[in-house]
Amino acid sequence: MNFQLLRHAAMVLIVGSLVACSSTKQVHDPSPVTEPSPGGSKPPFTASMPTKSRWIATDWSELPGLQADALHEAWNAWLKNCERPSTAFASLCREVRQLSIASDEEQRNWLIKNLQPYRVEAMGGGPDGLMTAYYEPLFEARRRPGDGFNVPLYQPPASLGSRKPWYTRQQIDTLPEAQAALAGRIIAWLRDPVDALVLHIQGSGRLQITEANGSQRLIRVAFAGTNDQPYKSVGRWLLDQGLVRDATWPGISAWTQANPGRVNEMLWSNPRYVFFREEPLNELDAQFGPKGAQGVALTPGRSIAVDKASIPYGTPVWLSTPGPTVQLNRLVFAQDTGSAIVGAVRADFFMGWGPEAGDLAGRVKQGLRLWAFWPRSLAAQVPNLR
Repeated sequence: MNFQLLRHAAMVLIVGSLVACSSTKQVHDPSPVTEPSPGGSKPPFTASMPTKSRWIATDWSELPGLQADALHEAWNAWLKNCERPSTAFASLCREVRQLSIASDEEQRNWLIKNLQPYRVEAMGGGPDGLMTAYYEPLFEARRRPGDGFNVPLYQPPASLGSRKPWYTRQQIDTLPEAQAALAGRIIAWLRDPVDALVLHIQGSGRLQITEANGSQRLIRVAFAGTNDQPYKSVGRWLLDQGLVRDATWPGISAWTQANPGRVNEMLWSNPRYVFFREEPLNELDAQFGPKGAQGVALTPGRSIAVDKASIPYGTPVWLSTPGPTVQLNRLVFAQDTGSAIVGAVRADFFMGWGPEAGDLAGRVKQGLRLWAFWPRSLAAQVPNLR
């Protein structure tokens, strides 16, 4: 597999599947975060120590591929980490910044000197787990409806907090009172309702939007809330109905094209609905992904979503997966979470954005091992050691 997409994204500063398929799909609902003061980083946060995993101190020689990783690519993710570090790693950020122009060998020696690796295992099991992947979709959009663009993306309605749960997906599409509550809340219009569902599942996305005056620009729509209805996998629904045997994105896409009259039925099988906020994308922001649950922008190929009860946000992690879709041995950072990311040795790998990243993310479901790094000076804090 050619992995140049991720390498290129990392060099310029740096899913599950496109549509939910069976039990491994994750829904990324980033928690609201407080913006930093102008020109400054957010204050460090105290990360909860793992309660659902066992960390086993190991030697650096156990980490597969340690000498081959291009650590300078990972350093961009660490610099993002330092915009909102956990208290455990805040004191290292000065040196991290100084090492941003160091060689891979200097960075590797610094890691070995300052950090202790721990093999992550399930409390009652072993070191083997599961890796999936996710991405940030990119779609064409219009500020006004017409010419086939008739699927709205909404800001949260004013009544969202007063009615819990709010209307279901089907009710939002069909009930006059739900439509009235959303009047004036439309951010943009998409061409395809399945594209809108993809954005709802991934939690954010990029829009190449045509403004009312005909000009074009790139924006991000970021997660801003849900209707508090349960999430149901449309891929699972298709399988249960006996409508497809292949619940991957290509299989689902082929079914929707062959059955346009039943697309709403499929969409309405998932009552959950996501609302967005619009964010501008300047040239620098466009080189990173959306903000994850840690509150920092995700770096393609170097950020993962984890179960925060197993690995705290902001933790550097060595990730090793043998394939078959991608083969990786690399430094990544636990910066996000997802509703299906549950378990000690479980990671959702952030691929980047756009169709190529989405195609690759949709095919990733493979074995995994993880090693968490922790400052040597704080080794006494690590629980569940063996």
